[in-house]
Amino acid sequence: MRIGELARRTGVSERSLRYYGTQGLLAAERTPGGHRDYPEGAVDRVIRIQEFYAAGLCSSKIADLLPCVRDADGGPSATATPSLVSDLTLERERIDRKIDELRRSREVLDDVIATAAGGSTRGD
Repeated sequence: MRIGELARRTGVSERSLRYYGTQGLLAAERTPGGHRDYPEGAVDRVIRIQEFYAAGLCSSKIADLLPCVRDADGGPSATATPSLVSDLTLERERIDRKIDELRRSREVLDDVIATAAGGSTRGD
């Protein structure tokens, strides 16, 4: 499929898809006319890349991680190195801290909403 079709199907801009290619995250064949031609599996790959970006991973970490993850189901493959496992464990800990921070922020918002609505705060 051409880049425009991949962009439409994934909701990711063509510019981002080209960037993924330069970062080694997404591969495409070239047509005789020089256009990018992506396989059907590129849809799953782009979705997976977006999930990793949303989790806060940088492109170099994603490039390390992608060979260790099956695109179609997101399950692990057996190619992770001990170093990558260590790095990903640190990333998971960072995400856990972020989740805790977001929960605390939500609790503060809940208190403000309850107070503004005339209710009591959680502690009352």
